[in-house]
Amino acid sequence: MADFNQFGAIDDENAEIKKLTLEVEADTDNFESWEKLVRACESQEGGLNRNSSPQALATLRDVYDRFLLKFPLLFGYWKKYADLEFNISGPESAEMIYERGCASITNCVDLWASYCSFKMETTHAPDLVRELFERAATCVGLDFLAHPFWDKYLEYEERQEAQDKIFAILQRVIHIPMHQYARYYERFRQLSHARPVKELVPAETLARFRSEVEAETAPYGGLARPELEVERDVRAKIDSMYYEIFQRTQEETTKRWTYESELKRPYFHVTELDHSQLVNWRKYLDFEESEGDFARITFLYERCLVTCALYDEFWFRYARWMSSQPDKQEEVRHIYMRAATIFVPISRPGIRLQFAYFEESCGRIDVARDIHEAVLMQLPDSVETIVSWANLQRRQSGLDAAIEIYKAQIDSTTVNIFTKAVLVTQWAYLLWKVKGSVDEARTVFLKNVQWYADSRHFWQKWIEFELEQPTNAELESQHAERVKHLFDELLAKSRISSAAKKDLFLTYLNYLQDRGGKEAMKQFLTIDREIYGPASLCVVDTPATKEKGIMKTPLDEATRAKAESRYPAYYEYYMVEPESATGGTVPFQ
Repeated sequence: MADFNQFGAIDDENAEIKKLTLEVEADTDNFESWEKLVRACESQEGGLNRNSSPQALATLRDVYDRFLLKFPLLFGYWKKYADLEFNISGPESAEMIYERGCASITNCVDLWASYCSFKMETTHAPDLVRELFERAATCVGLDFLAHPFWDKYLEYEERQEAQDKIFAILQRVIHIPMHQYARYYERFRQLSHARPVKELVPAETLARFRSEVEAETAPYGGLARPELEVERDVRAKIDSMYYEIFQRTQEETTKRWTYESELKRPYFHVTELDHSQLVNWRKYLDFEESEGDFARITFLYERCLVTCALYDEFWFRYARWMSSQPDKQEEVRHIYMRAATIFVPISRPGIRLQFAYFEESCGRIDVARDIHEAVLMQLPDSVETIVSWANLQRRQSGLDAAIEIYKAQIDSTTVNIFTKAVLVTQWAYLLWKVKGSVDEARTVFLKNVQWYADSRHFWQKWIEFELEQPTNAELESQHAERVKHLFDELLAKSRISSAAKKDLFLTYLNYLQDRGGKEAMKQFLTIDREIYGPASLCVVDTPATKEKGIMKTPLDEATRAKAESRYPAYYEYYMVEPESATGGTVPFQ
């Protein structure tokens, strides 16, 4: 959206459109602002038509293109756009919009039905119209609510008076579990009585039925029966066969009705879905997967990912299911690409990282790296992404390459200080866990304490690091000194809240109880008194520490909520604001 303000087509005098454009540019996720902008563009000059000014038309098209690029699943707006283009420029322009819309939301029954209806009215070449209907049947024919499309297809063939094609369509439809399956069967049965028997079933099936009829009459003398009687009995067998198909379709429809009846919003919208709706989709997918029909499972996933496009759990699920099918690597890639580039908000990078893992598994290492870089362009503070990128480098290029990623991000001016604190601990743990160098890892903590003393995460990981070092009878005293020194540093240098300090010191008290020597209880009681005692004794809350800015109040509710949503894995309730170089505080970004 960086170039969204380049609206050369907007009339300088149209202040309302300019105002709404700025609102959209300020928050491109605000659906209401987009709607207002679209309405304002549509109402220019009292309503646009082929005689409207080029400026007004260019503005309308630009806004619609951007709006539908942002929200491609809004089928109603594709139809409105096509109608506008038809009124402005004629059928060719409208058809281009329908093509774009159907490519963006391939399984929308209403949009395909509208497109087919448009084609019926504007094209006089039956082959072209039928070709479009067949494309639509491939995309939406299996939908439980596909009856508007099938009705439109039948309507067209009725106009052409093509009874054979009507019968062929019905012969397909009676196999599909859908909302109005029964009326299609009734119409099929009526038509079948008027069709030649050779059109009702394949030749081999017809021959089998004739053989059965002849075999049934053989015990009674084997006299040749009139052809009309034979045909009557063959038709009875065919009718019985189709009735069994009807019963199976009825049974399959009933199974799915349990889930279909619970779908309250089968279309896309930016508002959240109720929890019960998400549960119903999960159960519906479970059911369809248990049925084992690849085409129907795929179709249901595609339907689900219209309604639930903003929920990455269903993209994860679809990709995992598709990857379990043989020879579907490109299909899996396409799923990830759609999720990562169009639908799942960048604020939830998990699906993009999964995409990177997939590409890495396929040997496309550069693509995996590019995905990480693309996420960090939008989310420079994403700890999850930076750690994932470093691990990618470690796997493919070695430990030093991973450390270079951490160093580059720590030195970056765009990365938040809390994120940097986490990256430092990740760097240290790489040296410890992967390289096996305890001393190098400890050096990383010691050298960086002055920069990240206001991060509880930094202190907590340092404490865990020291406590997990192996000891024996000879090294225990040295280990105890290191732990004591660390907690002395915590008390003297940390700029975290007093509540966070008290919480961390509980770890030290447990250490003294579990692993301390003969004099440990003296130290235990001293810490207990000075850390958890009354204000007159507590060294954590001394005036000196308050003057230094060590004591900070918890973040307000709004900022805390923002922090929780942005850094859920590393968020601390008593997170404090980092001090700026001028001595003030830097607002949480």
